[in-house]
Amino acid sequence: MAIAVRPATRADLPTLGRLGALLVRTHHDFDPKRFIEASPETEAGYAAFLGSQLDTPNVAVLVAEDDGTVVGYTYAGVEGRDYMELRGPAGVVYDIVVEPSRRRGGVGRELLNATLEFLKSHGAPRVVLSTATRNDAAQRLFERAGFRKTMLEMTAELGE
Repeated sequence: MAIAVRPATRADLPTLGRLGALLVRTHHDFDPKRFIEASPETEAGYAAFLGSQLDTPNVAVLVAEDDGTVVGYTYAGVEGRDYMELRGPAGVVYDIVVEPSRRRGGVGRELLNATLEFLKSHGAPRVVLSTATRNDAAQRLFERAGFRKTMLEMTAELGE
């Protein structure tokens, strides 16, 4: 398998919207009280949002392509000091999504490696990300790439 990772283009946006909606559905399935539900507008909304990020300085929207077909993407950026997160400047991986049929074949690792290189080349001294507690496969990928657990989000429903 020869995966090529490259910056996303406007032509990729329909596929990115579909993959973004997959991300939303997956997280909602993990915990429907915590994560939003996908709607008929999710694909278009996600595509429009990622499209708005394509020309943003210090932001990467990268796609993994196999024989002309996009099989995954990442969205990441370099941020400054953040008192709400109690951290200094860092690269932040916001999204990493791989087509379900292409998982466990190295696509995620290729995307993550390219994203880490982008963040490092843009001055990020460290990289942080969040992953669902039930997403064991993603956690294994991140741990193999050198990430360590540093935070645990907890959620309480106030209406119950």
